[in-house]
Amino acid sequence: MKRMLSGIKPTGDLNIGHYIGAIRQFVEMQKEYESFVFVADLHSLTINPDPKELREDMRKMVGLYLACGLDPKHTTLFLQSENIYHPMLSYVLECNANMGEMSRMTQYKDKSHKLEQVSINLGLFTYPVLMTADILLYDADVVPVGEDQKQHVELARNIAERFNFRYGETFKVPEPVIPETGARIKDLQDPTKKMSKSDMSQKGCIQLLDDLDLVRKKIMSSVTDSDSLVKYDVENKPGVSNLMSIYSAFTDKEMEEIEEEFKGENYGTFKSKVADAVVNFLEPLQKRYDELVSGDEIDRVLDEGLKKAEAIAKVKAFEAYQKVGVGRY
Repeated sequence: MKRMLSGIKPTGDLNIGHYIGAIRQFVEMQKEYESFVFVADLHSLTINPDPKELREDMRKMVGLYLACGLDPKHTTLFLQSENIYHPMLSYVLECNANMGEMSRMTQYKDKSHKLEQVSINLGLFTYPVLMTADILLYDADVVPVGEDQKQHVELARNIAERFNFRYGETFKVPEPVIPETGARIKDLQDPTKKMSKSDMSQKGCIQLLDDLDLVRKKIMSSVTDSDSLVKYDVENKPGVSNLMSIYSAFTDKEMEEIEEEFKGENYGTFKSKVADAVVNFLEPLQKRYDELVSGDEIDRVLDEGLKKAEAIAKVKAFEAYQKVGVGRY
């Protein structure tokens, strides 16, 4: 069975865009792949988050992963920071990366332009190599990512190939997998940008744990356009198209079906149906989440996941150390 690996940083709240673009795919892929999904809490340190909030966010994320349908019988779920072989391998891989390729990483360039030079920490520059270690430790065949993370998987491929050339066959070269649809759900108030957990205003963002009445309110007040035609046209009708993408994701209906369903209807009726679909999904999810965070299941899942992940990662990390000639491996 082929192996899949991916992870999400725990800072900020997960929204329906994360579910549609990533978590839903993890849930589907666990049926066909040996799946490893981790909470990338070490990657969160590039922005120096509050320690107490980070720990709370971590537990919240694991609860949401499980509530969304990740099954510990099929998916190994663990915390990146608890597996010492991630940073252990990362340094060896840093010594097989170069400054030029790191400085070309799009996310580093984007984030560093927004910060003063003195505010840029080294972790922001090197975290794509840690991401490479995350992937290569498990001989992952595929890595499901958003379009904005594809470059990081390409870096992992380049470093794996370079290491293999220098030291002999060691790492499997992974393939990125990008969802064909639903990968970028847009902001409800500004459908030209993706729905983001980092936006200061959350009026255009539906969090998985939002109050259900608030969810309805956000959808009913979402931006559309001046006519009442429900038609999928991203360029000319971005707001309507975004709502159609959300509706499609939670009903499994094709765009043509949705256009036909709301033929002759006004936007109020359309938005109400979209709200129903989202609320019908979130209501049982939130109930399951409340059960998880009030019990000890999260800790049991993480303990079991770490044990399995650590055993695999240790072998690969020691192999890499042996190949480069350090330690007594």
